[in-house]
Amino acid sequence: MHAMGIRRAIVGVTMAGALAGCATVTTPTKGDPFESYNRTMFTINDTVDQYAFKPVAKGYVWAVPEPVRNSVTNFFSNIGDVYIAANNLLQLKIADGVSDIMRVAINTVFGVGGLFDVASAARLPKHAGDFGLTMGHYGVPPGPFLVLPLLGPSTIRDTVGLVPDYFGNPLSYVHPDSVSWALYGVNLVNTRANLLGATDVLADAALDKYSFVRNAYLQRRQYLISGDSSTAPDYGEAPLPNYGDEGTQATTPAAASGAQAAEPASGTAGTAAAPNPASSNTVPGNQYVPPRAPPGFPSFRLR
Repeated sequence: MHAMGIRRAIVGVTMAGALAGCATVTTPTKGDPFESYNRTMFTINDTVDQYAFKPVAKGYVWAVPEPVRNSVTNFFSNIGDVYIAANNLLQLKIADGVSDIMRVAINTVFGVGGLFDVASAARLPKHAGDFGLTMGHYGVPPGPFLVLPLLGPSTIRDTVGLVPDYFGNPLSYVHPDSVSWALYGVNLVNTRANLLGATDVLADAALDKYSFVRNAYLQRRQYLISGDSSTAPDYGEAPLPNYGDEGTQATTPAAASGAQAAEPASGTAGTAAAPNPASSNTVPGNQYVPPRAPPGFPSFRLR
């Protein structure tokens, strides 16, 4: 009865978001036919995150020392490498698949069950992989962008891929189910804690969080498939502003092209400024799949 009540509540929130979204955007953006629904569901997800997930994640950071949190991240990353290896082998990326298998073996044996990332120290790279990427590798189009309740950004193809992702994750086969759900809960909280800095930057920098997240998600997925993000859907929007360092003026694309054209004439060789390196506190993606749900209870997956 309790599970049925939760399921009805989630379905109700989804339907309410869909109905409310129909009145939000009268003319959807080109290439985003579900924009009305997506924006509404994005707002609902963001509100739930701000008042539920984020405070819990902050409490987790306060209570748990950083070395312990890093070990938790490494543990679930090692589990995720099993499914990543399977997808890379399905895509006939034999070298990447073998590398992933070696990562699992090394981290499990020498990393105390995956608590320490010995494989990265041995220069075995961390890959990303899920069934949505595997389908994209074989030419399945992504379809329209879609925001899922609680799960966040996705596409039609990636949503279909959630089913094999669920059954391919080792956490789905942990028994008893109470232990499986406990592991998923720890994984969820730890993942959200690792993303605190990224969400704070997003909140401060993005004028339209929905468009920023949509474009970033689609470009990253396209890059993971083909290594080229230029084929991602074009929504006819202006490029993101270039925020320079403090005291410097951002350069527009037109000004940049003009400067490049004038540079050879002046005979001086300019040096391009190196971009700021990404934060080292990254979260391995495409591995956070919930455990086996009780019959009749919906399952969730954090992407």
